[in-house]
Amino acid sequence: MPEQGVVDGKGTLYVVMQDGEGSVTKVDVKTMKATAHFPFGDKGGSCNGLALDAKNHVLFAACAASGGLQPAVIGANGQPQPQRQLPKPQMVILSADDGRIITTLPLAGGSDGAAFNPATMEAFSSHGNGTLTIVKEKSPTSFEVEQNLETMNGARTLTLDTKTGHIFVMSVERGPAPPPPPGGGRGSGAPAIPGSFTILMIGK
Repeated sequence: MPEQGVVDGKGTLYVVMQDGEGSVTKVDVKTMKATAHFPFGDKGGSCNGLALDAKNHVLFAACAASGGLQPAVIGANGQPQPQRQLPKPQMVILSADDGRIITTLPLAGGSDGAAFNPATMEAFSSHGNGTLTIVKEKSPTSFEVEQNLETMNGARTLTLDTKTGHIFVMSVERGPAPPPPPGGGRGSGAPAIPGSFTILMIGK
C-alpha cells in the first residue's frame, strides 16, 4: 500500500509503504521502476507520512506504530492469547541514499502526513488526534523534537507553503457517534457538523 511520496528534483521518487513493518521504496521516475527498498524492521509500521531533506539526503517517515509487543495475556480458556504490537507513533529518520536508519523520535499521535521546510530545517507530522509534531534537524545526523503543537481533532493531513513557511491542516467538527447496530458489528462514524469545515494556518 503506497502512501505519501516525495521527489528530490533529480529524477528520484521516494514512496513510504504501509506494508506491516513499514518501508520506503526508491523509484527512478525516468524508467518508472523501483531501484531500492528500505525496510524499517521493528522501527516503524502503519506509516503514512514522508518528507525529504533533498540537500542532505534525509528522509522523515512518520509512522503510527512501532516496536514492542503487549505483555503475555492468559485468556478465559486458560490459553495464552496471541501477542499484538503496541502502537507507538514514531518518526523514522533515514538516509535517502542507502536506507540506513539514523534515529527514531516519538510523535504525539498517529501520522497521516509529513512535510519538510528547508528554510528552517524542520520536519512536520500531522495527526488525527489534533496534534502536530515539529522535528528540528540540527545537523544531518542530529535531530530533536522541537515542539508538539495542539491543532484540531481530525486535522491529520497537511501541506507546506514554502514561500511563507506556513503549515496548513484541515478538519471538521463532529457530533456524537450513533449507537452500535443491534447484534454487534461496526457502527457508523460520528457525523460531521454542517458548516464546521476549518482550515488552520500554522506559523511562527
